[in-house]
Amino acid sequence: MVGEGESSGSVDATHIDDSQALVLQDLSVGYNQPLISNINKKIMPGESIAILGPSGIGKTTLLRTIAGLIRPLSGTISHDYPDRSGIGYIPQRLGLVRHSTVRSNISIGARSRCSKWYPALFPLPSELKNDVDSAMESLNIMDLADEPVRILSGGQQRRVAIARTLIQKPRIILADEFLGELDKDNVKSIIEATRKVVDDIGATLIMVEHHEERAIEMADRIWRIKDNQLFEEGDLNQ
Repeated sequence: MVGEGESSGSVDATHIDDSQALVLQDLSVGYNQPLISNINKKIMPGESIAILGPSGIGKTTLLRTIAGLIRPLSGTISHDYPDRSGIGYIPQRLGLVRHSTVRSNISIGARSRCSKWYPALFPLPSELKNDVDSAMESLNIMDLADEPVRILSGGQQRRVAIARTLIQKPRIILADEFLGELDKDNVKSIIEATRKVVDDIGATLIMVEHHEERAIEMADRIWRIKDNQLFEEGDLNQ
């Protein structure tokens, strides 16, 4: 079972202890049969991790398990992330509300930063409205703010999904091939925007990525999945 708790505020990298880590202990993930077994990893705030491996090997399943969308077959996942906005997840299929506007979709992420008692029909506080604008500007979609998501290109929709997640200011960002369908210039702007969030609040980034050079550029740690096991590059204990 995923352990969760309330926490708030920025992470000071000079005062990080193990209680702030994401810990995967004796973790096995999959459905009827394990796709990856015996995962034992500790991820500290501010780290960036790329998961590499061929399709169908369990990368997305691992990400969805960490997100709390799939129960582990065995083992535990522990962290102290806030219930409402602690985990930001960018799925392959994006999960956007297609009939709503770009601004409305991004506002969904911003609303997660409000108290759970804040009425759903109330407008966003002015600070969060400004953050929505800033997110759209940083991802070059301000001119699409009032357009319905359904008419956008695949790459534009992906930028909306990324903005919606980054505006949560989550403690951990789980991104499933979040740089797909983007040209080189847009990839650069998204990498910069993502790094800014990671640096500003000490967020952790765990991403599934097929583009190996891109993964090496973004990540501090590289995980590879092979023969139902997870291996970390540079780990001499494996």
